[in-house]
Amino acid sequence: MSGTPVSKPEERRIPRHIAIIMDGNGRWAKARGKQRIAGHREGVKAVREIVEVCGELGVKYLTLYTFSTENWNRPRSEVSALMKLLLVTIGREVTSLDRNNVRLSVIGNLDDLKEAPRDAMKKAVERLAGNDGLHLVLALSYGGRREIVDTVNKLLKSGRSHVSEEEFGQALYTAGIPDPDLLIRTSGEYRLSNFLLWQTAYSEIVITETLWPDFRREALMEALDLYSRRDRRFGKTRSEAT
Repeated sequence: MSGTPVSKPEERRIPRHIAIIMDGNGRWAKARGKQRIAGHREGVKAVREIVEVCGELGVKYLTLYTFSTENWNRPRSEVSALMKLLLVTIGREVTSLDRNNVRLSVIGNLDDLKEAPRDAMKKAVERLAGNDGLHLVLALSYGGRREIVDTVNKLLKSGRSHVSEEEFGQALYTAGIPDPDLLIRTSGEYRLSNFLLWQTAYSEIVITETLWPDFRREALMEALDLYSRRDRRFGKTRSEAT
């Protein structure tokens, strides 16, 4: 990320919905001579800080690409360690999330998870369901193509022969959640990696070289400065948009 910062904090536009591809945990660990799981543990700290900052700023929705369908292809030892970390993190963070009025949702296929992390995640969602602050959405065992195929099959089973874009959107995993205004990807990779393929059609995209464990308040503010300078026209000309 680069560019001149927004001149005044009050001029910074706050997106209603931020989605983040959290990438670079493994490279962060490798650069320090540590095992990959150490990067994932440090990444949890980054999640905690970004959730807190988004709550403070008034962001309404924060979607985090937590574990993709493709991540199941990683070495079994790493997947097992990640699932254990997920289970521990849920138990450790749910009280803090509740205290900060955070609501939690999960998109993806929880049935892919083993019973312990699946049940813990469902209980956390239930516990936080009454909160009305930041809505945290975890994309867990999630794939954008799989979501679209699941949606098509669901609509076919309902007997529909024709649907509008709006009706299709309301049948996605993210039904009731507005599309992301801003998509951030850490670690400098320039691809969507099968994340929110339908929903990010008009999202502003910010790519940062910062590895996810190092993505904290300052990095988020820099991304928001870049977003604030964007002219979002949704296919219209400048005069039509104004």
